[in-house]
Amino acid sequence: MNFDDYQTESRKSVVYPYAGSNPVFPALGLAGEAGEIADQVKKAIRDDSGAFSERRKVQMKEEMGDALWYIAQIATELGLSLEEIAEVNLTKIRKRYQKV
Repeated sequence: MNFDDYQTESRKSVVYPYAGSNPVFPALGLAGEAGEIADQVKKAIRDDSGAFSERRKVQMKEEMGDALWYIAQIATELGLSLEEIAEVNLTKIRKRYQKV
């Protein structure tokens, strides 16, 4: 699956106020998901000496998927393509590493 296919498919499950003109709601959701990902890292450090068990990896994969969903919705709300966002990001990163 490519990013644009994901973006299109994920849009079918949108249920939030003013969908179609509301990037604020998914942005706030993304912040919450980022916190849940960070919480899993914290628990790995606290409970497992920094090791990531298979169970924790599954939990993190689910949380990262939720974060991706929110990113896709923000992009859609702003009329942006996830595919284009990914390409622009890689270009930016490549330029940054060429300077090093």
